[in-house]
Amino acid sequence: MKMTRHIRFITTAFAVAALTLTTSAALAQSFTGNYPATVTGSQRNNGTYCISLTDDGNYGFPHSGEAVLNGQQNPYGGYFTVVDGLITVTFTYVSGEGDCCDFQVFTAHANKNAHIGKGVFNYFGLTDIGLLAFGKKDGCS
Repeated sequence: MKMTRHIRFITTAFAVAALTLTTSAALAQSFTGNYPATVTGSQRNNGTYCISLTDDGNYGFPHSGEAVLNGQQNPYGGYFTVVDGLITVTFTYVSGEGDCCDFQVFTAHANKNAHIGKGVFNYFGLTDIGLLAFGKKDGCS
């Protein structure tokens, strides 16, 4: 009887601990939030942008979803994916020629704790490349 009580207690403690650790790990891994992204060394696009991500897995990978640049809804939208430690955030625009499309692409290292590091900025259509550094999650002001 005493042994049964101990086993029940240990089982309950283990279940609570497993649930707590699983929940906190899942929350820590979400990329949902806004990130300052600073571009340097570019010919036309130097500056700090605010990229907002919604990590809902809707773009074919567990960490993927919609992206918004500087709080503006783009009619063509933006999206992101995290694959093998690399995040790629893409925004599409009508080109200056009136056809589709120009692409603004932010690519950087990303870890399991939703920390995004340094990478490369590319603006296809204008052929502009720069260095990229992401700031802390929810760091846009």
